[in-house]
Amino acid sequence: MKSRIKGALSRAKYAAVGAAIGAAVGGLVSRNAASTGGALGGLAGATLADLRSGADGVFAEFRSDSDDADDAEESDDAGATIELTDE
Repeated sequence: MKSRIKGALSRAKYAAVGAAIGAAVGGLVSRNAASTGGALGGLAGATLADLRSGADGVFAEFRSDSDDADDAEESDDAGATIELTDE
């Protein structure tokens, strides 16, 4: 339960930062653009948080945990792979 709350707060934080940046950039154009920029920035921030927190996320290979690397090697065996050998 604690990890679910922590993940939700992380997504909310990224969404809030994205909305603030989007609204600031859109505010340079007009009020309507600020509203739209805030909405799109919030969506982008929440999406980034989901990608970053997921085990298969875009940034998973940059994590330093050795446990994650061991799990990734084991999960590669389950998928179909093609190995080329010199014969």
